[in-house]
Amino acid sequence: MNRMVRKLAIAPALLGLLGIIACSRQVTIAVPVPLTGDQAAQGQDVLHGAQLAVDQWNAKGGVLGTKIKLVSADDKGDADTASSLAKEWGNEKVAAVIGHYNSSSTLAALEVYYSKRTLMITPSSTNADVTKNGYPTIFRVCGRDDQQAKVAADYVMAAFPGAKVAVLNDKSPYGQELADAFLIDYKSASGKESVYYAGFDRSTSDFAPVVAKLKEAQPTVVYFGGLFLQGAALVKEMRAEGLTAAFMSGDGCYDPDFIRRAGAASEGALCTFYPDVESLAEARSAVAAYKQAFGNAPGPYSMLSYVATDLALQAMQKAGTTDSLKVSSALHSNEFHTIMGDFAFDPNGDPSKAPWVIWKVDGGKFVVAPKPVPAPVPAEPAAK
Repeated sequence: MNRMVRKLAIAPALLGLLGIIACSRQVTIAVPVPLTGDQAAQGQDVLHGAQLAVDQWNAKGGVLGTKIKLVSADDKGDADTASSLAKEWGNEKVAAVIGHYNSSSTLAALEVYYSKRTLMITPSSTNADVTKNGYPTIFRVCGRDDQQAKVAADYVMAAFPGAKVAVLNDKSPYGQELADAFLIDYKSASGKESVYYAGFDRSTSDFAPVVAKLKEAQPTVVYFGGLFLQGAALVKEMRAEGLTAAFMSGDGCYDPDFIRRAGAASEGALCTFYPDVESLAEARSAVAAYKQAFGNAPGPYSMLSYVATDLALQAMQKAGTTDSLKVSSALHSNEFHTIMGDFAFDPNGDPSKAPWVIWKVDGGKFVVAPKPVPAPVPAEPAAK
């Protein structure tokens, strides 16, 4: 075999080896979210936020000198499916996981991610237990349920003096924790017990029996820990039965689908969520890019997913590696600039700031609720 032939024979093998090296250097971001079922739209919102961040990083050359690949999977909003996906995505396959959407899915998967040294940042799982163990590779960019529950309880105290409060939840890790945290804070502030407390399965669709019990208790405020699907059905049944109590919930009901499903019954409903990202000057460019890329406005958690992905990539760049422990150390020890302002994590992996605000449905859309006007303080009787 002459020298030229040997060169030609070696070339394909060399190209194959280079291909393997190139593949091994690829940075993969995984997004496990519900892509089918009732939460498919919300899962797409999270996926699109991550996709936009990846696309923008790739347009600038990627991270650590290589392009970023985004992969997604349907966790179906199911804990068992989430756990199975986590077992497939070891640290050697995935540089970071952006997810899960539901707290129940995140809680089912996080121990696996930690054991496999896989970096996980959830944009939307608010259950406090997600970060209670302080696992170094587990983070979230949203606030916790106990934080938004406190904001909600304070609002009820100010806006509805002497309220008779009923508390409901969907028995999920998210819904029950949120409802219980609200009740603890409300009882602490008011000294009052709830006039009615109940939980029901997340599959419940007939709320006539629940509303009948509510009517007997005659609450002036109904607080619901759960998601928009049941929240909408619940408030529709309340209004159909003439129950005028104020309806309040958490971030799980802060969704256009809540208003669409509940229709006129949604008017006046209150929810806790983050400030409007479209009102932030630094986010406008990303929001405009999102609309152009996907043909619609960002969903509630789209831009938090964008921020989670951007933070993971910024930390990789700062650490100079995709090694999860080194990237996690960078996340813990630095402040990062994001479209939602400067961002830092506390030692547990929670955001150092969680700016929950109260939103109200007004005219068929969510608006920031006006601050309650304090009840007038009775004047002291004039001295005789």
